Amino acid sequence: MITVRKATLDDVDIIYDFILAIADFHDERHLVETNKAELLGSGFSDSPKFGVFLAEINGTVAGYCTYTWNYSIWRGVTYMHLDDLFVWGKYRGQEVGKHLMNKAREACIDGGANRIRWEVEQDNQNAINFYHKLGAQVDIKGMCRWDV
Repeated sequence: MITVRKATLDDVDIIYDFILAIADFHDERHLVETNKAELLGSGFSDSPKFGVFLAEINGTVAGYCTYTWNYSIWRGVTYMHLDDLFVWGKYRGQEVGKHLMNKAREACIDGGANRIRWEVEQDNQNAINFYHKLGAQVDIKGMCRWDV
């Protein structure tokens, strides 16, 4: 049975493991600058900067998603930005990702928002197919980054 719960500060080790795993999956570990202390301070303070959901199968953590809240100037509303969604390889195909996305959807609605936005690599066809099955629209738009 799959259950999804909000992460607690006791989950920082597994959250960090997931961050490294998804970075490795995309061959981008060299871009990871955070550490466990930063995660504790930023995610589990009185004013957390991000949220994390963990999916468990029979008590074993199988996947995670992280999110932040943003504001759309054009729409005039708050929306959820999904940062990471990752499922351990041996649990893929068991609807873990679907449960995580549904939990994010529920949190979005509970938070008074009506949209979730996220990014997907253009060559990650498995993820794109998964998102389409959820009913999501996948826009091909270039991401820009300016380190200042």
